Amino acid sequence: MAEGKSISLEEIKKENVDLERIPVQEVFEQLQCTKEGLSSDEGQKRLQVFGPNKLEEKKDNKVLKFLGFMWNPLSWVMEIAAIMAIALANGGGRPPDWQDFVGITALLFINSTISFIEENNAGNAAAALMAGLAPKTKVLRDGRWSELEAAILVPGDVVSIKLGDIVPADARLLDGDPLKIDQSALTGESLPVTRYPGDEVFSGSTVKQGEIEAVVIATGVHTFFGKAAHLVDSTNQVGHFQKVLTAIGNFCICSIAVGMAIEIVVMYPIQRRKYRDGIDNLLVLLIGGIPIAMPTVLSVTMAIGSHRLSTQGAITKRMTAIEEMAGMDVLCSDKTGTLTLNKLTVDKTMVEVFVKDVDKDGLILLGARASRVENQDAIDTCIVGMLGDPKEAREGITEVHFLPFNPVEKRTAITYIDSDGNWHRVSKGAPEQIIDLCELKDDASKKAHAIIDKFADRGLRSLAVARQTVPDKNKESAGTPWQFVGLLPLFDPPRHDSAETIRRALILVSMLR
Repeated sequence: MAEGKSISLEEIKKENVDLERIPVQEVFEQLQCTKEGLSSDEGQKRLQVFGPNKLEEKKDNKVLKFLGFMWNPLSWVMEIAAIMAIALANGGGRPPDWQDFVGITALLFINSTISFIEENNAGNAAAALMAGLAPKTKVLRDGRWSELEAAILVPGDVVSIKLGDIVPADARLLDGDPLKIDQSALTGESLPVTRYPGDEVFSGSTVKQGEIEAVVIATGVHTFFGKAAHLVDSTNQVGHFQKVLTAIGNFCICSIAVGMAIEIVVMYPIQRRKYRDGIDNLLVLLIGGIPIAMPTVLSVTMAIGSHRLSTQGAITKRMTAIEEMAGMDVLCSDKTGTLTLNKLTVDKTMVEVFVKDVDKDGLILLGARASRVENQDAIDTCIVGMLGDPKEAREGITEVHFLPFNPVEKRTAITYIDSDGNWHRVSKGAPEQIIDLCELKDDASKKAHAIIDKFADRGLRSLAVARQTVPDKNKESAGTPWQFVGLLPLFDPPRHDSAETIRRALILVSMLR
């Protein structure tokens, strides 16, 4: 155990300890562990406290779930009709109305059985998929590395993650080279992000580059992914389909109640009919007043839709979700990598230059100098790829310092020495950041924003480039005022099948409707 402030495991489980932001060394102290990992006995002990490293799965009572399909306004009317047919109709010298009772009961059970079987099959298929996603991971236990099920991980475990691995739990990276992590499953962002030693990585993300060790700080439902899944799972919003059926059922109940009240008053006190004749008429009104086969027809229709979707690889855990999908007004889709190729290119014909001594090729060269020539992201690859030879990005200059992209400054920058021994600095990045960096005057700023809007109207992403000289010949020097050089329009070509995908989506929605 590491020496330090003693924190109980229960406090950590209740998330009273901020393990995401404190220094890594303090993480070991708070978790009462070391870089040598946990022992098997300690791992078992913590597993009892924190539980398995997997999402909690609710186990539904099959009987109650089946009976639940009979608990709605339309079913209530059918159930009342069945009771009347077998109980109240018994009199007047005639036997109970067994035919109506059997028919109504059969429809109730057919409707519930179809709905139960379809949703149960969908739930089993989804559970099978989730079970297939459970990864194994390398864990340091008892001083040696072992490949174990990710479900046994607990806070304090030291794991090894490398290229292609799924991060098994929320963890803090230890000493080593930076990782590139694909977090698209969590954030929707298609480009990998760089995570450095000390940074946090989330369960469910995928390692795209690098290898490093990490200490687990959260597992199961306490992970970032687990919390999001819990929020989704805890919603109890009633769907449109249930609202429509409830409205129809309530209308039928009210209409039938009024009709039966009038009929009882007319038949017995006024017409003085026999008991059994009145009951038969009331039963006809009760059965005829509801769309008795509607739930069954709807269940069969949605079951057919569920099977058709399953052939396309889609799984519906609730059959009513099919109706929800058919009633959607807007279909939101991620663009990059989904509708486009995720292969950025510069539309050279639309490059805008703001200074006289630089042409379009010169602007692209400056952008390439402010890009990495190794470990490139998609934007750097695009800019450097516009050169005749990628080596031109560093040809004739000596790199002094490179500022990598970060989400705060939203730009990259390079400080370099040219062949004459003069120091320069070039930066490229988000237009707003570069405009603020250059402190553009009103006219120049309006011109830049007008061009950015023009690019946006054509679906192009803008990238700004600025430059300055560094007379002090020191990488820490502020240099001369930044000069806004120009704007590069980035274009991500659509996938060859995007138009067909959108067309098929429209056809699918029209079919469901």
